[in-house]
Amino acid sequence: MTKQDQIIELTGEVVESLPSTTFRVKIKDEKIIFCHLSGKMRRYHIKVMVGDQVRIEMTPYDDQKGRITQRL
Repeated sequence: MTKQDQIIELTGEVVESLPSTTFRVKIKDEKIIFCHLSGKMRRYHIKVMVGDQVRIEMTPYDDQKGRITQRL
């Protein structure tokens, strides 16, 4: 099993913006996850605001943290 096979992709809504491009994202089962921006979103200065729908990636090892990969 490769590293790419283990990634879990979810969609959610940004509920809080925190310092250092970190956010709290609410996923569909009302769970709040602590997320940071992925490298390409930082590089190209993609703005994410409270209320935006985003796609996040998580590992199966930690269900409290994720990485924002796309703004929908």
